[in-house]
Amino acid sequence: MQNNPIGIFDSGFGGLTVMRAIRDLLPSEDIIYFGDTARLPYGNKSPATVTRYAIENSCFLLEKQVKLLVVACHTASSMAFEALQEALPIPIIGISHVAIEELSLLKEKQKVAILGTRGTISSEVYQKSIKERYPHLEIKAVACPLFVPLVEEGFTGHDAAYLIAKEYLHTFHPEGIDAALLACTHYPLLKEVIQTTLGPTSKLIDPSIACARMVKKFLDTFPENNTGEGNCQFFVTDNPEKFQMIGHAFLGEAIKHVELATSKSFAELENYSCVKI
Repeated sequence: MQNNPIGIFDSGFGGLTVMRAIRDLLPSEDIIYFGDTARLPYGNKSPATVTRYAIENSCFLLEKQVKLLVVACHTASSMAFEALQEALPIPIIGISHVAIEELSLLKEKQKVAILGTRGTISSEVYQKSIKERYPHLEIKAVACPLFVPLVEEGFTGHDAAYLIAKEYLHTFHPEGIDAALLACTHYPLLKEVIQTTLGPTSKLIDPSIACARMVKKFLDTFPENNTGEGNCQFFVTDNPEKFQMIGHAFLGEAIKHVELATSKSFAELENYSCVKI
C-alpha cells in the first residue's frame, strides 16, 4: 500500500493546517482530505457522538484505500483515538497524542497553558495525559471557543481577535507562562495574536508541524514510499463552495475542486462494514 494516499479527517477546515504541514515535508505524497462540515463543530458534542462520527469518517477514507489515517481534529483525537485503533486495519496518527509528545522538550517545573475548544478542554484528556507523563509541569487549561469563528470569518488580525484573546488569556498575567499548546487546528492562524497577548517569552507549540514530522518518520520506514505525484482530493459533507473559500487561508493555496460526500454514499458506511468491529 506504499503508493496509496494518506487520509486526513477533521470536523471542518482546521485540519488543512495539518495537511499543509504534511505537504511541505512530503510533497510527493497523495492526500485525501475529508471535512465533516455538515456536523461541525465537534467541540460541543458528547464523546459517544464524536466517536461515531470519527468511525464514519474513517470508513469513508478506508473506502478510498488510504494507507495511513491522520486524525487532525483535536476533539476527535482526544475522545475517539482508542476506539479507532481497535476498529481500523491501518495505522493511525492522532494529533492530540503528537501534541503531548512535544511537551517532552520542555524543562522541569515550567508552566504550560493548554488552549482548545470547550469540548477538548472539558474532556480533560490533555490534562490527565500530561500530568501522568510530565508530573513536573504546571498545567492550566483554558477553553477559547470564539477563536474558531474568528478564524473562519477571516478576523485573524482584527482588533476583535486581540480583545477576545486578552479576555481568555489575562489569567496568565502578571506571572506569565513558559509555553502554550495550541490544541485546536484553527489556532495556528492566530499565532501572532496569541503570541502578542502572552508575550515574547512564551513558546507556542503548534502540533500541526509535529504531526507532519510524525507522518514523515512513519512513512520513511518504507523504502518504496513517497513515489506519488502529490495529488490532493477534498471531500466534505456540506457546502463545498464555502470550504473552497475558507480553506484557502488554512491550506495556503487555492483549492480547485471539492467534492460533496452525498448523503447516500455517506449513509451507506454507517454499518461500519469496513472496520474490525
